[in-house]
Amino acid sequence: MLLTGCATTSFDIGQADRSVAPSEAVEQITTLRNRELAWGGVIVAAKNLKDSPQFEILGYPLDERNRPDREAAPAGRFIAVHPGYLETADYTPGRLVTVVGELTDTRTGTVGEAQYTYPVLAAQRIHLWPKPSTASSGPRIHFGIGIGISR
Repeated sequence: MLLTGCATTSFDIGQADRSVAPSEAVEQITTLRNRELAWGGVIVAAKNLKDSPQFEILGYPLDERNRPDREAAPAGRFIAVHPGYLETADYTPGRLVTVVGELTDTRTGTVGEAQYTYPVLAAQRIHLWPKPSTASSGPRIHFGIGIGISR
């Protein structure tokens, strides 16, 4: 029973290919187009377009739970476009996501003042990872002598 609360969550990516990095997909767009891929990373920007939200994501390799591994080197940026509506107030810059979708195209944009070519995923599923807890994970045991007043 106690271990249930400590269980780590994972995200099922099904048969999606997680071996191709976003930076590799740009050069291989003709062979990878329409292939189902799983990429993850940190949201850099999010905006709602007329028919769908669009996310610019700084990609990182996925760990064994299919969560972006921020300890690894970045794997390139990509654009994820999701059909329908998602609340961009929830999908804020800095949040971790894992995206499963088909590689559809590339799109040219800028990162700062530099030109950049983004691979574009037509997202079928997006998993928004929980924010890290800000509470201390250490024990809450205090020892002391005297009188304490708290409000």
